[in-house]
Amino acid sequence: MLIRTDAVAGFFPDDARTTHLLRPVALTIVPAWLLLIALFSGYQRKQLGAGTVEYRRVLNASLLTAGVLGISAYLLQYPMSRAFYFLMFAIGVPLVLLERYLMRRYLHRARRQGRFSRRVLIAGDCTHISDLVTVLNREPWLGYDIAGLLTTDAQACTKKVSIPTIGTPEQAVTAVREAQADIVIFTEGAYSRGRDFNRLARRLEGEKAELIVVPTLTDVSSTRMSVRPVAGIPLVHIDKPQAERAGTWLKRSFDIVGSLILIIAASPIVAVAALAIKLEDGGPVLFRQLRVGMGGRTFECLKLRSMVPDAEVIRAQQLADANEADGVLFKIKHDPRVTRVGHFLRRYSIDELPQFFNVLRGDMSLVGPRPALSKEVAAYKSLVRRRLDVRPGVTGLWQVSGRSDLSWDDAVRLDLYYVDNWSMIQDMTILMRTFKAIFSSSGAY
Repeated sequence: MLIRTDAVAGFFPDDARTTHLLRPVALTIVPAWLLLIALFSGYQRKQLGAGTVEYRRVLNASLLTAGVLGISAYLLQYPMSRAFYFLMFAIGVPLVLLERYLMRRYLHRARRQGRFSRRVLIAGDCTHISDLVTVLNREPWLGYDIAGLLTTDAQACTKKVSIPTIGTPEQAVTAVREAQADIVIFTEGAYSRGRDFNRLARRLEGEKAELIVVPTLTDVSSTRMSVRPVAGIPLVHIDKPQAERAGTWLKRSFDIVGSLILIIAASPIVAVAALAIKLEDGGPVLFRQLRVGMGGRTFECLKLRSMVPDAEVIRAQQLADANEADGVLFKIKHDPRVTRVGHFLRRYSIDELPQFFNVLRGDMSLVGPRPALSKEVAAYKSLVRRRLDVRPGVTGLWQVSGRSDLSWDDAVRLDLYYVDNWSMIQDMTILMRTFKAIFSSSGAY
């Protein structure tokens, strides 16, 4: 098919013009782009590898680069092709973010293997040290190699966490030098007053070790915090919880578009799975169960059936005392009711694909707390009922943090964190992490 060159001549420049326009890209635009990312602290080591701040800073710097370039070209009447400008940032920005994601994956893998780790000293009282050590040992991708403890209760603390105590918080300078530590983390109990910490920080000023303070605030997203110094005292302002924002039109629009796309993409998989279920025992393909949604309203949650048809009867008659989960959940790691096909469906979460119809209908969201049974909700404490302030999700923090391996307290904590700290960026991050969780099949049973 012939294409008229005059129809696109104004859209794509000729060879001479292209050569003329590529030169400033190589000499000016790309270095300026990288400089703006640096000015936005996009290369700070302490932001690399965790959280969404790194991505947000890179994105903001990239958008500013596009804005400055467009305005400059207009004011200077620079003959820049619109196609060139559009393609540079429509392709370049996603590629920059993808490069950050791939580098983060590489960094996490390397840290799990013991590379790029940093030696850490933890100062504080025994209880808070123990809590922090548990988190750092559970998350080796952070790259924190605990070299020793700084506490006044050495005997009890060493016995509790099996890490040697090499001094007290007052001896931080000597301990940093002897342990060649890269980081000192101060938890609660490391100092009695704020001025004591400032005095310790001054003594560590000449050392290369980085100082980190673990605040008493927990389960509060950094995006809800802002620090305002008043008379030399840093006041941390906390924004209100974000549960109401999680029910706005933006999230609902995202759910509608996303569920439609996923229904179309998943339809061949659902068809094959439905045929396998039917051929195995001839029972119904779908499993319908009443769940509690936003505001305490019940809805019919859809799943591909992964258990024998009379699973609920068997549970009541034979498995009432076989529960292996704590809290209000009922879980059995090797559940005899699960069929052969069901094992495969559960391993890769294929049984949950029909829930995209629940999302389209408005009963659920793509991301949110785990949908609960009515008898589970009846056993909730008042604080836990806050999970019902938003729509339950097909996936959520519980899905990407261990699924069925989580304790009831951990699952509740993650759900409440999501409700209080909702953001669209967090939703997109959870969706990306969900694919990894599904294929790793960790905690799926």
